Amino acid sequence: MLTEELQQRTARTIMRTYARFPVSLVRGKGCTVYDAEDRDYLDFTAGIAVNALGHGHPDLVTAIERQARRLAHVSNLFYSEPQVRLAEQLVAHSCADKVFFCNSGAEANEAAIKLARKYAVQRHGPDRHEIITMHNGFHGRTLATLTATGQPKIQHGFAPLPAGFVYANFNDVASIERRITPRTAAVMIEPIQGEGGVVTADRAFWDALQHLCRARGVLLIVDEIQTGMGRAGTLFAYEQYGIRPDIITLAKGLGGGLPIGACLATDDVARAFEPGSHASTFGGNPLACAAALVVITALLDGGLLEHCRTVGDYLHKGLQALRQHCALITDVRGLGLLQGMELAIAGQPVVLDCLARRVLINCTAEKVLRFTPPLIVTTGEIDRLLDVLSGVLKKQQAAHRQHV
Repeated sequence: MLTEELQQRTARTIMRTYARFPVSLVRGKGCTVYDAEDRDYLDFTAGIAVNALGHGHPDLVTAIERQARRLAHVSNLFYSEPQVRLAEQLVAHSCADKVFFCNSGAEANEAAIKLARKYAVQRHGPDRHEIITMHNGFHGRTLATLTATGQPKIQHGFAPLPAGFVYANFNDVASIERRITPRTAAVMIEPIQGEGGVVTADRAFWDALQHLCRARGVLLIVDEIQTGMGRAGTLFAYEQYGIRPDIITLAKGLGGGLPIGACLATDDVARAFEPGSHASTFGGNPLACAAALVVITALLDGGLLEHCRTVGDYLHKGLQALRQHCALITDVRGLGLLQGMELAIAGQPVVLDCLARRVLINCTAEKVLRFTPPLIVTTGEIDRLLDVLSGVLKKQQAAHRQHV
């Protein structure tokens, strides 16, 4: 699975910021990846919700090869047809009017934070700079975005943190309202708290939140890094709640495996940015945009959104069925192909046991198994996951009973 020599070379040369699984993956096809010894693994992580079209999708490979032969990078000092085409697609199918391209989710959220503050300062004055974010949310690991992330474990060791962030309770409009002051520029929130344990917000909460933001002149930033690009069953998760954010952030699935992020905004808000306000050397380069155009075409014209809803419902029902027979499962929740299963025990042993049976999943918030397969996943592949998971949980439940 993993040679000692590769492990040693990694330890010598790469910073230890990840607790890696003992597997070296070398290739993939569809929803399957293969290790250095050509063993196959069913991939229900998709690079942490990134590989929307799976591995080695022929249209994606063709587009990347074609664009790489023509022009991989040119910088934003010049016009770029692939970038404009992608922006046109995102604007045409969202409530936004303008797009800023970058390379990752954290960068997209940094852009959103800067844009919201600059807009608020121009509109209301220099004291209007605070951004309300949610406890247990996650917005990235740069200094500003980890501060926006309402999780002390993410922030530990990086003080002093940037000022201007206030935390409220997710799914609790009253908690947010109590924290709005004349200094509040925006509320920044995920439709589903992925890293926070796959926690969803209800429709009434979103209705009330949008009304509150409009009434108080506060911008609404919706972080769709993990939920956007079909993951929740619609192009953007916010569509399912009938709201219109002022700013939307995207990354992960947007490039189908290539690094690209985007910050979308309405015209009124986007005007706060002017030349020199923000930049990204690699942001929206032709290669990443060519890949993203394949992804968005598959979602909008290839029936992938409907497929995601159908198989997402199938996965959710399958996980719920497991819950009926396993006392270790305390909850199943999620939208589309972002599903979470909360356990009464630590989730990492379950993840490792699934890995031993060649199924890749991950655990977040210590006890929540998170399932984010490629959007092309089939019901047969879901059945394999459920079968493996059933066996693993039976084993874990038996062991748990022995220790209780």
